[in-house]
Amino acid sequence: MNPTQPAPAQPTADTVLADVTGMLRTVLAEYGDDDVEIGMSTTFNRDLELESIDLVTLAGLLEERYGQRVNLAEFLAGMEFDEIIELTVGRLVAYVAGSLDAGRTV
Repeated sequence: MNPTQPAPAQPTADTVLADVTGMLRTVLAEYGDDDVEIGMSTTFNRDLELESIDLVTLAGLLEERYGQRVNLAEFLAGMEFDEIIELTVGRLVAYVAGSLDAGRTV
């Protein structure tokens, strides 16, 4: 950890949701869809219509924000195809918050 940065506060679902929503708006801005409503039940495929390249961009943004503790590719690799198709923002938020919480216990 960079000694000049304060330790991040314990992540909550609300703060992670806000971060992820901002990242998704960045990704969606390329399509002019950055004003779409995003909530915990929003699906990446059906609601946001994200392509695989968009998930790669999102993975980079997540790593930039949270470091290597949050690995979207690894998270998705553990899922069946149907689970990826039905992936919600809430499930990603839970994964991110859990990964950050696990990282704090080390």
